[in-house]
Amino acid sequence: MSMPNIPDIDPTINLEREDVINLLLASVALEELGLAHIINAEAEKIQAALGTLPNTNLEEATLSELMEVNESVNKTLKTVVKKEMLLQFKLEDILELPIEPTPPDIEVFQNTVTVTGFVNDVQVEDTDEAFYHVVVN
Repeated sequence: MSMPNIPDIDPTINLEREDVINLLLASVALEELGLAHIINAEAEKIQAALGTLPNTNLEEATLSELMEVNESVNKTLKTVVKKEMLLQFKLEDILELPIEPTPPDIEVFQNTVTVTGFVNDVQVEDTDEAFYHVVVN
């Protein structure tokens, strides 16, 4: 089974947005692969307990041993299902990410202030302008 090409990640790495999305998708795929291996191992555990696993010479399991194996597999598969749900949420979030970020709509406003005052009976006046922006939804 081939492995995906994941770039060497160090503190000086520079990734484009598309690369980040691809890495996130690869992380989901690798986690899914890990879960598939766990499910396969649990299936082999059941086969071994039942004596149907090829190339093994195990003694027949007692009913209580079979019940223990069943409980163990049940707990493991419940955990796998929980992880699968989290991966589904993660995948949905990744797929909703835009490839190109959309800049927010911005409105720019200008304020002009004029101040008039007197210093030693001399009128002094000054004007200043300020600009600010508001992100519009």
